[in-house]
Amino acid sequence: MESNKINKSFLDAVMEFHKTMRDNDISLVYEGEITHSITKAFTSLTEKKMNDDEESGATQRKVFHVMVECLQNISKHAENPSESYSKDGRGIFMVHKTDEVYKITTGNLIAEENVVGLRESLEMLNGMNKDELKALYKQQIREGKLSEKKGAGLGFIDIARKTGSQLDFSFKKVDDNTSFFILTTVIQRKK
Repeated sequence: MESNKINKSFLDAVMEFHKTMRDNDISLVYEGEITHSITKAFTSLTEKKMNDDEESGATQRKVFHVMVECLQNISKHAENPSESYSKDGRGIFMVHKTDEVYKITTGNLIAEENVVGLRESLEMLNGMNKDELKALYKQQIREGKLSEKKGAGLGFIDIARKTGSQLDFSFKKVDDNTSFFILTTVIQRKK
């Protein structure tokens, strides 16, 4: 094969990826290191798209808030227990829009030893009502329980509070030490 020719299977994968994005109205996909500059660029791109679509201010604020929280989660908490798979602070980020909702999906590596605790925390949040989430948020602020990576778990609580939606999550095992954590957050569109 000549070096200037692109592999046919790669071209097929690109075409299939494009079709999947169009079929699911995915407006933004990124895989890589998440930095402050990347976060700023994503919010600018999304703001332009939402303004073009004449999205309500309330919906825009919720989408931006969730985007920033999710991106900060990756940049601060993504781990690299598998050297061959990824680097710290890397993840995937997607924005998907339907007639009724925006969906923000993120994914990043976490150490297998943290899966049970994170699953339990997210299930607990999903079982709480609006008032319970508000009380837990205030308690976390007062007590300031910080993890090793300097996070108080406020991001997930705040996302659940602001969206009023369940946090949809899963863990896909990569190897004995690593899982890929996928979180999808749903924001209702206001018309």
